[in-house]
Amino acid sequence: MTASPDDDRNETKESGGLTGPTNKSAPSDRVRRRRKTARPAEILAAGFAEFADKGFMAARLEDVALRAGIAKGTIYLYYDSKQALFEAAVRARILPALGEATARIDEFEGPTGNLLRLVLRTFYARIDEPEVRTLLRIMIGEGHRFPDLLAFYHREFITRIMGLIRRVVDRGIARGEFHPGAATETPIVLMAPAIMGAIWQMTFASIQPVPLSAFEAAHADLLVTYLESRRPAR
Repeated sequence: MTASPDDDRNETKESGGLTGPTNKSAPSDRVRRRRKTARPAEILAAGFAEFADKGFMAARLEDVALRAGIAKGTIYLYYDSKQALFEAAVRARILPALGEATARIDEFEGPTGNLLRLVLRTFYARIDEPEVRTLLRIMIGEGHRFPDLLAFYHREFITRIMGLIRRVVDRGIARGEFHPGAATETPIVLMAPAIMGAIWQMTFASIQPVPLSAFEAAHADLLVTYLESRRPAR
């Protein structure tokens, strides 16, 4: 019996030949696997965009899902609540900056005054990013309604920043480059100008523009001049 062209096509399908649909599905499987791997980051991006537009209280997971192009239930495979999604989105944006600052402190070998300027430059570069200002706006505007969010932000961000500043100050004191005093005992005071700079950009910049770079330069001069002063602490 003579085989027909149709028989050849059927044999190709069954044997897994290059032209069969079985192999054509492989690229689709790879695409699906890549999409699954990228999905958490896509959900975080969509979630942060939603929080930025509407704030924490008004943001809805349904709308996050729409932004990400997924079903709402898919979000729960990765994040079990809106707060968990928010916290993950915040970590994704602040931890790289903290890691960068930590690495610079670990590797720096020069005068501590120069190290302090370098660390401040790293922080100010992040403050200038719209996403960081969004986080500050949410914390300031909605934190009183969601104390757990304030506690989270303080634990994950503020406490770590203060720890890094403490490391730099202690280094300077140990090397005889800085003198101890009331300010070195309260590191948050040393960072107050950066907080003021961020708030200024969010509120009064349209009325009285002050470049963030000017805040940074003044902040660095103020700190280094004070800490390197040889006046005895009162």
